[in-house]
Amino acid sequence: MNTLQALIFDVDGTLADTERDGHRPAFNAAFAEHGLDWHWDEALYGKLLAITGGKERIRHYAEHHAPAVAARPYFDALVKQLHAAKTAHYVRLVEQGGLPLRPGVARLIGEARQAGVRLAIATTTSLENVSALLDASLAPGSADWFEVIGAGDIVPHKKPAPDIYAWVLERLGLPASACLAIEDSANGLRAARAAGLRCLVTPNDYAAGDDFTGAWLMMADLQDLDLTTIAVPEISNLAKISG
Repeated sequence: MNTLQALIFDVDGTLADTERDGHRPAFNAAFAEHGLDWHWDEALYGKLLAITGGKERIRHYAEHHAPAVAARPYFDALVKQLHAAKTAHYVRLVEQGGLPLRPGVARLIGEARQAGVRLAIATTTSLENVSALLDASLAPGSADWFEVIGAGDIVPHKKPAPDIYAWVLERLGLPASACLAIEDSANGLRAARAAGLRCLVTPNDYAAGDDFTGAWLMMADLQDLDLTTIAVPEISNLAKISG
């Protein structure tokens, strides 16, 4: 039996509710900056979250809602420019302290460090976004608490493909059975499960209606999560917990 040796966290929606009030307005600011009349309201953005990755989301939107823009010969360059501008807007927003961590996240990370449980991150967002959020919302330099950070375009296929989790596991040098993934969405759950990981799901508002079949555990947030409980694999088939 493998005891819990590492926690692997998703970022957006899992560590903090970054999507609605962070990434979405940052995308809109980038569009305006580049003279585009695109506006992603909360409802539309919720649908676009089915597409993982910021550049992929921009491309999908243009192809389906602004085909004339998508047909421009320099469209690939525009996508990169929009994403870079969006990242800059997002980082500024985070640095202003507008995106607190979700309940229980900081406590769980602190308890894991004290218990010698290794920490890692597996996310589709950029490393710059990860570091900005951790510095502003957890502690300055706290990105260094995570032994491995798999972020952005470091793998060819994003969630729900398992690539990012496989990459993290390889660098941790641990089997999937010794780790627990913590996610907030169906795409994240599918990626973790495809990599052989148990996955604890704490859905954000956008993901509340997702299909979480296969989740090892479900909780409204991490506020009441006991590290000693998740270290015991035998409970993996118990009824799900909801807050």
